[in-house]
Amino acid sequence: MALPPGFLDELRNRISLSDVVGRKVTWDQRKSQTAKGDYWACCPFHHEKSPSFHVDDRKGYYYCFSCQAKGDALTFVRETENVGFMEAVEILATEAGMEIPKRDPRAQQQQDRRALLAEVMEQAVQYFRLQLRTGRAAEARAYLERRGLSPEAQERWEIGFAPEGWQNLWDALRAKNVPEDLIIAAGLAKPSNKGGKPYDTFRNRIMFPIRDARRRAIAFGGRAMDPNDNAKYLNSPETELFDKGRSLYNHGPARAASGREAPLIVAEGYMDVIALSEGGFTASVAPLGTAVTENQLQMLWKMSDEPIIALDGDKAGIRAAMRLIDMALPQLEAGKSLRFAIMPDGKDPDDMIRAEGAEAVQAVLDQAIPMVRLLWQRETEGKVFDSPERKAALDKALREKIKLIRDPSIRKHYGEDIKELRWQLFRGNRSGGQGGTFTPRAKQSGGFRDGARAPWRGAPAGPASTTRASLLTNADERAFAQMREAVVLATLIATPTVIVEYESNLERLDCQDADNALLRDLVLRVGIDAPDRLREEIDYNLGPHALENLMGLRHVAISAGARNPGDEETARLVLAEEFAKLESARGLDVELAEATDDIRALEDEAVTWRLSQAAEARNKAVRSESEDRANYDVADNGVRLNREERDSFGALLDRIGFAKK
Repeated sequence: MALPPGFLDELRNRISLSDVVGRKVTWDQRKSQTAKGDYWACCPFHHEKSPSFHVDDRKGYYYCFSCQAKGDALTFVRETENVGFMEAVEILATEAGMEIPKRDPRAQQQQDRRALLAEVMEQAVQYFRLQLRTGRAAEARAYLERRGLSPEAQERWEIGFAPEGWQNLWDALRAKNVPEDLIIAAGLAKPSNKGGKPYDTFRNRIMFPIRDARRRAIAFGGRAMDPNDNAKYLNSPETELFDKGRSLYNHGPARAASGREAPLIVAEGYMDVIALSEGGFTASVAPLGTAVTENQLQMLWKMSDEPIIALDGDKAGIRAAMRLIDMALPQLEAGKSLRFAIMPDGKDPDDMIRAEGAEAVQAVLDQAIPMVRLLWQRETEGKVFDSPERKAALDKALREKIKLIRDPSIRKHYGEDIKELRWQLFRGNRSGGQGGTFTPRAKQSGGFRDGARAPWRGAPAGPASTTRASLLTNADERAFAQMREAVVLATLIATPTVIVEYESNLERLDCQDADNALLRDLVLRVGIDAPDRLREEIDYNLGPHALENLMGLRHVAISAGARNPGDEETARLVLAEEFAKLESARGLDVELAEATDDIRALEDEAVTWRLSQAAEARNKAVRSESEDRANYDVADNGVRLNREERDSFGALLDRIGFAKK
């Protein structure tokens, strides 16, 4: 409706913004200067520890320097009370003693009717509370006591009882001259199909009043006392007051507690919310008999940027969490998300608090996981990905879910997190030689770099293994492999666009050097999906010394693969040669080991000694190769030996009967 000119200005002049806001916050006495109308507090719109919410009482304006929330008294009431513009005007006008201009007749009639319905609901609340104290409610009181609800808690939550019978509430309200149409319109009774009197909606049930954000009674939830009742829990039907998809149980108190930095917890039912609140988790709410709706999700995000969904640890609870993910993905905004705390199998928050105390629930809440992790769990748990087709099916399913996210920045970060989880699933469990598997440090939320602090914590205390003084002067089988590994890694880092072509070779590379193993895992993890970020991620995860040490090695510095970054043709030639040498050396090592074992079985010490001399000759050849390649040719086995050593080695093998056939 249109308000007369000047009405809102007069309303703003009559009210004090600091009084309106002061009902929701605690002013910081050290920072505020009340005489100047300058007030500071912790922001009621997000969680913070130091006050950044500023109210200028003289200008009638507030602003949060952290979350950028801003507005006047009307805006504040609308945001904190979750009401429309006209309802906010009515709230402030009532406080200011101003008469609101009459609406058009139809709107005024609707508003008056809603007010009457709210009065009828309040009378029903008081009736049910009185009935809980009667003899007919003895079984209900015993049940509540078994559930750990003291009489004081029952009073706090206004719990009542609907006696068994068809017209108990109906007769009580009619005796107070409550019109029949209002009783039915409030959802407290239903018309009879047999021409008799209307009958009570709730019978032989423990009653939980449901109030809106303004603390008005709008509906009831009833818990059946008869175990054979078709509906264990029954909510009021939807009415002019009650829309279950736009309501939350314990909305008002939870919103106030959340404004005081209490974590917002979303449970499944009334008893869970009551148990959590009584256990100290005062910002607890529950949807009303349905999965969380889009409207309820927006209501939750008005109270907290990251509500914790605390669901029962049974199949139904898990299914509810999965449905919520699908609904929430398109609604995600920067800074607005969900975390999921799944209770142990077969338990709900009420069970845990009664059996193990609030500490046990807090431990579960502390382990709440972000939504992307639960999405990954849903698509991978209990499945085997032992074929390309199954892996492709997983990729397709995840891509379809990520596409639902409208915000491009969030969609990008989800994609990065999924790539990270995929890498861990398909490659992360692979043994990494002496270096092991690369495990990113400071992981907090997702992507390649997640923590506020970088994983690299400074230069290593001692020299890196790749800079030990003399790989060349102490050449042996290990040194040979380390040299080749370093050239391979340097070439791939210099030309990361070819990494995908050598993925399988790189996965089979069992690094002899721990630092090389870390580099190998990073090249696999990052280089395939984000080659342009490879150097940056190496610096971030391993520190700037890693690349400097690698590229500074003598045999790397003279390698064509390292000296020609971006040259894919040269990189392919170098990689093909180096991988071939490594494979050949690995094959020869196996042959020598087998031959040595066989010879030792003959207990011929002289032959064993001569075989070790032949192996030493091979090692000398490897060392000499780096100094003067021109004097050597390639032996049949792929290892570079000079002619004299090759002939001696072959003659020895012929003599002991292990000549290569």
